[in-house]
Amino acid sequence: METDGLLTGSVNEASEEYGSLSGQEREGAPRRSSGRGSFTVLGQPCAVERDSDAEELYIQQAVVLIEDAVQYRSINHRVDARSLRLYRWYYSRICQWGLGLTIAVVLLLAFVERPSSLSISSDPRHRFPAWEPPCGFTESIEMVCLIIFFLDLAVKGYLIGWEEFRKNKWLIGYTVVLSFSVIDWVLSVSMACDEKFRVRRLLRPFFLLQNSSMMKKTLKCIKRTLPEIASVILLLALHLCLFTMIGMLLFAKGEDPKKNGEWRFHFRDLPTSLTSLLVLLTTANNPDVMIPAYSLNRAYSIFFVTFSVIGTYCLMNLLTAIIYNQFRGYLLMSVQTSIIRRRLGIRAAFQVLKCQGAQQAAEEHVAVDLVLKVMSRVQMKSYYRKAITKEVQKYADVGYMDREEFRKMFDELDKDRIKEHPPLPEYNSPVLQRLQVVFSHYFLTILGNAVALANVICICTILVLNAEKSTAERDNYVIESINLCFILYYLFEVCVKIFAFGWKGYLSYRNNIFDCFLTILLLVLQIIIFFTYRFPHSQWDPSSASVMSLWEMVRLINMLIVFRFLRIIPDIKLMALVASTLLDLVKNLRAFAGILMVVYYVFAVFGIWLFEGAIKPPPEMSVISNTSMENITSNFSVQCGTYEQLEYWPNNFDDFAAAIILLYDVMIVNNWQAFLEAYSRHTTEWSKIYFVCWWLTSSVMWVNLFVAVILENFIYKWDRSHSCSVTDVERIRYETSVQFMFREQIQEPTEEELLCQLNQHPHLHLHW
Repeated sequence: METDGLLTGSVNEASEEYGSLSGQEREGAPRRSSGRGSFTVLGQPCAVERDSDAEELYIQQAVVLIEDAVQYRSINHRVDARSLRLYRWYYSRICQWGLGLTIAVVLLLAFVERPSSLSISSDPRHRFPAWEPPCGFTESIEMVCLIIFFLDLAVKGYLIGWEEFRKNKWLIGYTVVLSFSVIDWVLSVSMACDEKFRVRRLLRPFFLLQNSSMMKKTLKCIKRTLPEIASVILLLALHLCLFTMIGMLLFAKGEDPKKNGEWRFHFRDLPTSLTSLLVLLTTANNPDVMIPAYSLNRAYSIFFVTFSVIGTYCLMNLLTAIIYNQFRGYLLMSVQTSIIRRRLGIRAAFQVLKCQGAQQAAEEHVAVDLVLKVMSRVQMKSYYRKAITKEVQKYADVGYMDREEFRKMFDELDKDRIKEHPPLPEYNSPVLQRLQVVFSHYFLTILGNAVALANVICICTILVLNAEKSTAERDNYVIESINLCFILYYLFEVCVKIFAFGWKGYLSYRNNIFDCFLTILLLVLQIIIFFTYRFPHSQWDPSSASVMSLWEMVRLINMLIVFRFLRIIPDIKLMALVASTLLDLVKNLRAFAGILMVVYYVFAVFGIWLFEGAIKPPPEMSVISNTSMENITSNFSVQCGTYEQLEYWPNNFDDFAAAIILLYDVMIVNNWQAFLEAYSRHTTEWSKIYFVCWWLTSSVMWVNLFVAVILENFIYKWDRSHSCSVTDVERIRYETSVQFMFREQIQEPTEEELLCQLNQHPHLHLHW
């Protein structure tokens, strides 16, 4: 019989696995120990004599608890041997990648399902009928994904236990969403895939949300921020209504038709007036909205300027400040929870290892050899494992670590990673040594950047001179000869740097990898040009071509050379910080982009339901014609500035991909009034509510939040690196997750708080 080290499971499971235990132990009621700080496992204090299986289980438990701490995961899960194996498999890279791929597939089905987005153009005038998958194709893929989600739910439910499952609202919601999706799937198949609405499509983003703890925290913070936002939006609505009334009184219809331009276009009725001023709030129709009145009397500009100053520059910026301040506060609270999870996992791991160390069972010590053995099994970044192992080995002479020393060694997880470059190769020849000093000097990099700049200037000059020339009229001999000289220098620079730094040293710099890759690619293209067109000469025939024409190959080389000029970024401190900030946003702030993706997805589905096929081009424009656009549009007249006159036909809700692009255009708020006017004219005035809700959600709230987080990220990195040199910025990889950004404002949990939460663990019963 295998003896589990920690109490797990329900009463029945405990009875099955531990049949030889007493009745009190089977019920999971640990026996209290009289000594303060004693550790009870399965109702018994830490025993001095245990078999090897029990000791192995203690180590496995400590490994999982430390992995939970590293990943900010909750430790409220089963900790018996079988559950730990399942738990580690579930959080393995391949399993999590597989689950992420499943979520991506089920979300991408919207691009293939009816109405399909599989067409070259979304313009109804030029669009060929999109490929529609046969009934059962996407449904089969979706059912496979739903089965995987059911397995995911079953594993999660088993690992945390039924009692914790009932308390978890996300898992209950997961169950409801899956059940409803299966019911809707059955109805869809029974109707031969001919249903108008697929309600389960609206629920698919939930799979993305529930799989990310940071997205859950962010969503919770947004929910808590909404009351504060509502007060400012109410003030904004009052401002809008007040100026709408004043505008309708100020620009009422007069007797002279020539002076009714403002009334006719912008203040004809209440919906039109509200829409005009709402769009002016975003500056999208400025100064168009005021021109008819301003052309009559310059004093009318006071009305519009006052409205913009109060609304756009005061209330909107105040809204941004409130959103950021309140959201930051709630996000800080959520990050505090993540830090507590890390400290809790470390504290629990220490207690488990303390119990495993029989000689120090009653003392607050763990053996160094035991800690090293555990750290060798923990799945984490190799850099941090080495750093923590190095800290542990400092106590090798003592032989043990106390609780505070054990906790402090995990502070290495919060430190910036310093990348050490390999040493320079050693040469015996004095000449080679002097050359190594010259070629390893920083001025060689500066010279390379200057040469790259000269190459870009040459390309720009040639492009300006040939701007009005056709492909046949261009003389590609000149630019190709110039590029050949520069590429030979790039190859020389790569070779001498490899000589100076060695292969490992050269490739240890990320900008060198980038530079080397593009240089080799440029060299390959030059060799292809040489074998295709022979050695360059002035009698080249620009029209001659093989797979690619000479101009196309030259153009590709020019684009790569321009792209290669980005090599200067690591050598300019401020540019390096900006670039690294953008990279960190991609890596560490996926939760914010994920929720924005969810909002896009939901609004796109609603948009297709509400407006699919609402706007159709006139019949004479629906046929494919080789005539010019002027001839096509000459058969009907449209008002200037409208959806039709601006030829916004590709922006529609006829398929999912087109809906995403239209929502993006509205989020940018450039000319978004054209969409409001067109869809209200072709459907109903109430359609404006949809677009205004999207504008408030995306442009007002989410974009402002995203900008605020970018600022927080950049300020954090700037404060950390303002005293560093360019070389130090390249060497130090600043850890800029959300937890690190708010690290200075986070309050460390006390020992009493940690012990209190450990005592509430559903499967890990500790008594102090």
